[in-house]
Amino acid sequence: MVKRHRPRRGSLGFSPRKRARSETCKIRRDVLVPGRQIQGFVGYKAGMTHLILNDNSPHSLTKGMEISVPVTVIETPPVKVQGIRLYKDSVYGKRALTEVWAGDDLDRIADIIHETGDSTSLSMRLLVTTIPELVSGVPKKRGELLELKMSGVVEGDLEYARKVVGKEIRVDEVFKVGDFVDVTAVTKGKGTQGPVKRWGVTIQNAKAKKSGRGRHVGCIGGWRPRRVRWRIPQLGQTGYHQRTEYNKRILKIGTDGAEITPKGGFLHYGLVKNEYILVKGSVPGPKKRLIRISHAIRPYPKSGTATPDVIYISRESQQGN
Repeated sequence: MVKRHRPRRGSLGFSPRKRARSETCKIRRDVLVPGRQIQGFVGYKAGMTHLILNDNSPHSLTKGMEISVPVTVIETPPVKVQGIRLYKDSVYGKRALTEVWAGDDLDRIADIIHETGDSTSLSMRLLVTTIPELVSGVPKKRGELLELKMSGVVEGDLEYARKVVGKEIRVDEVFKVGDFVDVTAVTKGKGTQGPVKRWGVTIQNAKAKKSGRGRHVGCIGGWRPRRVRWRIPQLGQTGYHQRTEYNKRILKIGTDGAEITPKGGFLHYGLVKNEYILVKGSVPGPKKRLIRISHAIRPYPKSGTATPDVIYISRESQQGN
């Protein structure tokens, strides 16, 4: 008899599927993109639209043709640098040595670096806060406190920090049009859902449906051991998980939000009044959700470096987003 086989429903790489601790995501990876002084930025998801551009991808079947591309609008107001934090590598991971806030003496960081002697085991991060009062679509009174990773060269990072502590950083100082980025956000929360929606298990046949139990797992395991293994797809929390999507291309960086805002504003968001970026494709999370944007750690090797040639941006009412 032929042995039937199919891949398991639902990836266990994302388990346990429970609610995220906070909507303010943390970038836990230690990979740094060389040649970048600041490794990421932050923004708010406004909605989606589409644009028309000339396809200049070197290996595309539609090269040289006008194509329609869906894009996500992320409003990226400036962030204010409140201070810097110094870390040191240890057997238990990175350990914070000290932090200096705006108005304090930054020479204390330089003294610690000199006393340590080994700058390769040190790393520095910027402490920045968002400015939600600049954004009309996000009803927040207090900004989020975030860490932005730097280049990894402590001496150069300290010199850069001297220039920006107490000042604002804008998105065009971190990214440029055509860059590939990784976006991290907390996905839409869907509450408690069954195994069909949560894991994608197959709905049972008509005979099982007659008993009213068609949307469940047929077998939850063997008699031994007498417990249900955690690998069995069951109901539970769905959505509101921190997820990262890789290789999203920035097709446009703008300063005037009125040029992309539909009449009356984006549905459930409002007007875009600050700088913004247009990212190809979708982005995790609902509107108004905080989005962490990082330089791509594994970009496409044959993606090309040509700047996107945008012809038209739709400003029609986005009722379906």
